Amino acid sequence: MKIGAMNHPSKPVYDEVISFGKARFDFVDLTLEGPNAYIVNPEKMRPLLDHYRLTVTGHTDPCLPWAYPIREVRKACFKELERCAEIFSALGAKIMNIHPCYFCPPAMRPLLVELNIEALIPIVEMAASHGLTLVLENFKAPFDRVSTFETLIREVAELGLHLDFGHTNFGKDDYELFCKQLGQHIEHVHFSDNRASADDHLPLGVGSLNWESAVAALKA
Repeated sequence: MKIGAMNHPSKPVYDEVISFGKARFDFVDLTLEGPNAYIVNPEKMRPLLDHYRLTVTGHTDPCLPWAYPIREVRKACFKELERCAEIFSALGAKIMNIHPCYFCPPAMRPLLVELNIEALIPIVEMAASHGLTLVLENFKAPFDRVSTFETLIREVAELGLHLDFGHTNFGKDDYELFCKQLGQHIEHVHFSDNRASADDHLPLGVGSLNWESAVAALKA
């Protein structure tokens, strides 16, 4: 298992990578989002990664309305995701994360999973063209259920699971069920703690998540 850390988008991205290298992490979970991590120059970043022997996992902006049922909105989001994919690929990444899209007109809320499936198919294909496996992160309902991810993985070929253990602590299905039912699809993992009511991103052991149990479930 390799251990990495995600840069804070409010801090200078290159300084963050240097700090991770000095701390001897194995990789950077590189998020491309504002205000200070939206633009990354691979030619400037690559020497830092090489110097500290860091690899990269791609992390995209969680606020993109990439499944919104208006064609032009989707096209704009697709263009941004492709920009991210090009950067990640240039930095040698093999995995690119995407968050569930919750944006839709209220009357279309029952179609949320279907809207995500429809929009994910070309995004997965685009990511693959850049040598990247696209992984969808679990979060709030309905994307906090194993059954939802079973549907997504069945309908969207080559989609992987990004399992966020902190998110399972306040979602419907816990990490044990995700690991047991979808373990073979897990490509990437996030660890952070919380008090089971919000995504607090606390240090491990500060919240209510049982980390011995969590690690055991992941190993199993």
